[in-house]
Amino acid sequence: MSRLKRTDRPYDIVLFGATGFVGTLTAEYLAAHAPEGLRWAIAGRDEEKLRRLRERLGVADLGLLRADVADPASLRALAEHARVVATTVGPYVRHGEELVAACADTGADYVDLTGEPEFVDLMYVRHDARARETGARLVHACGFDSAPHDLGVYFTVRQLPQGVPLTVDGFVTADAAFSGGTFASALGQFARGRQMAAAARERGRHEPRLVGRRATAPVGAPRFAPEVGAWALPLPTIDPQIVRRSAKALERYGPDFRYRHYAAVRRLPVAVGGVAAVGTLVAAAQLPPARRWLSERLKPGEGPSAQKRARSWFSLRFVGEGGGRRVYTEVAGGDPGYDETAKMFAEGALSLACDDLPPTAGQVTTVEAMGDALTERLIRAGIRFRVAAIR
Repeated sequence: MSRLKRTDRPYDIVLFGATGFVGTLTAEYLAAHAPEGLRWAIAGRDEEKLRRLRERLGVADLGLLRADVADPASLRALAEHARVVATTVGPYVRHGEELVAACADTGADYVDLTGEPEFVDLMYVRHDARARETGARLVHACGFDSAPHDLGVYFTVRQLPQGVPLTVDGFVTADAAFSGGTFASALGQFARGRQMAAAARERGRHEPRLVGRRATAPVGAPRFAPEVGAWALPLPTIDPQIVRRSAKALERYGPDFRYRHYAAVRRLPVAVGGVAAVGTLVAAAQLPPARRWLSERLKPGEGPSAQKRARSWFSLRFVGEGGGRRVYTEVAGGDPGYDETAKMFAEGALSLACDDLPPTAGQVTTVEAMGDALTERLIRAGIRFRVAAIR
């Protein structure tokens, strides 16, 4: 905990968006698990809500900071007060850039919950270079998207031989509900296909080429996967992009690495119905009236009850191959979207603030920035990482 002795800024962690649905869960987790001596604060635009949350948390010396995404000066002040800024305020493509810019400019570490590829790509193009200058670590997608996938693939790779071509397939199974914030982000992404593609192309023009190695994450074809006994449907999420960036950054992934990302569905009719439902939602999101109607069904700030979350679960199964060895691994836990996301997010912020980590800066993944330290934290927090079989 020697990093906690640094007093260059008033707070080790500032949680922005603390009174929102996931923000409140994260604040509750930090209140219950923050190490002795951690200086932390909650931030948002409504001071009265912040005071009520502080009273409910029962943390007498918890700091309060007023900050608003519409007030860049308040975000700059927030970043100047924190060693680590953790933000739940999305959709990030609309509300996130000013805070990323403030952290990159002031050297504060930044962590968020985005699952929006367009936002991540734009932030790389606009703020990675400045963050490298100041030493800021910009860590996106540190919730269910994409911490368990990124760390799970890394865990799998470490069970395989070094210095040889490696392949990993990931299969996602879950029983959980969405919050209003997650639903709003998904609708926004579905409606911004052209902007997302343009941001990816722009990133490609700025990103250094990988020399002497290769790391890819192609979209797999739908198929029956006997290795997990289920139908495998390609998942159009940010997770494979994050995994590929970790593989590009670390030589442990081998000279030629490939990752494919699927949803695992046991019954074919359910698989067909799921594809149809997603297609309908994507089509509806292209029409502003339909998009507005859908967004009214579940508003940001709303989410599943504690009883529903208690019944929710996730399982990520990975099949890795290389050097004549095949390994089966699993990362599993409870409610993925909220309880476990708050846990992953809070532990990610704690890792950045407290742990002895590799020297990194700029836009980095959870594996690059925190790797083994965050994996160990999540295991201690009850998320299961296991090797199911090696052949």
